Amino acid sequence: AALLADGRVVTWGNKDLGGASRSVQDRLQNVVQIKSTGGAFAAILSDRSVVSWGSPKNGGDSTLVQPLQNVRQIQASQNAFAAILFDGKVVTWGCPYSGGDSSKVAAQLENVKEIQA
Repeated sequence: AALLADGRVVTWGNKDLGGASRSVQDRLQNVVQIKSTGGAFAAILSDRSVVSWGSPKNGGDSTLVQPLQNVRQIQASQNAFAAILFDGKVVTWGCPYSGGDSSKVAAQLENVKEIQA
């Protein structure tokens, strides 16, 4: 995927692994950051919301953690995403074994300054 200077995103490659963004293309406007796992992409928009696409098991489906608003940063592992919000909380999605399920440590993920995968 490529983030263009005007905030649009162009994708290519395997459609099952994020190479086709047709289902979300109308929402991929004013993008400020994109990240990828091994089979999905996530984009932060200028309104600080998130759009994801690609293989659901690789983080391409963020509907279970929607609405993702006020997102400061996204990081990606091989199969999951983590987003740090402006309030210092962290939201994760994707494969639970790759970091997509942070529910057991959610209470500790407050006032987070930085995340890494």
